[in-house]
Amino acid sequence: MKEVLLAPWPWYISGAMIAGIMVLLLFLGKSFGFSSNFRTICSACGAGKRVKFFDFNWKSQIWNILFLIGSILGGLIAHLFLTNGEPVAIAESTISDLAALGIAAPKGMQPEELFGMASLTDPFNIALLAFGGLLIGFGTRYAGGCTSGHAISGLSNLQLPSLIAVIGFFIGGLTMTFIGLPLILK
Repeated sequence: MKEVLLAPWPWYISGAMIAGIMVLLLFLGKSFGFSSNFRTICSACGAGKRVKFFDFNWKSQIWNILFLIGSILGGLIAHLFLTNGEPVAIAESTISDLAALGIAAPKGMQPEELFGMASLTDPFNIALLAFGGLLIGFGTRYAGGCTSGHAISGLSNLQLPSLIAVIGFFIGGLTMTFIGLPLILK
């Protein structure tokens, strides 16, 4: 069984699983998205007493909190029990593109230069992570959801705002990949 779990799964298995979950959520009248958990957690901690945005029945979103916890636990279980110690398999062209930016091929799941513990001692990296987090938080709230919420839930519900948001995500991602990162990391 472990061999089946360790081997890469075909894309259509993941696609079918996501589609099945979306059908179930649509049937139950729920919408999927991770960013809504931030609002739920803030509401559960009492933020609704001071800010109207957080004043709602957070208990109706416990299923989404459980999904978040399950995702974290699933990642932990996969890391502890289902990895074979080899670095993540990425294309040779990606490795050469990273090398051009001064980043070595990952020895694990991510490049150490960007995500290793040593990078957290560099004030520039800390500022970059903080600024990126601020932009993601603002963008998620401004767009009315995160990438998973818009791309999976919104598109499956045929929502035009989600289509516009997903197009914006791709434009932003491509711009950052080909223009932003080379400027920041050089």
